[in-house]
Amino acid sequence: MTDETKDLAGKAAIAAGAAIGSAAIAAALLFVKRRKARSNEKALHPEKATETD
Repeated sequence: MTDETKDLAGKAAIAAGAAIGSAAIAAALLFVKRRKARSNEKALHPEKATETD
């Protein structure tokens, strides 16, 4: 491989790593937001709960 090809491959690897990292951060933020929203919901009362038998 030439130096130019190695340089291009290195830049592509860095770009792919950055994309994966930012996607992981976005997923974590969405997970935390959803979890927080669910914790604010009131729990169902036992008389209103669905049957699980």
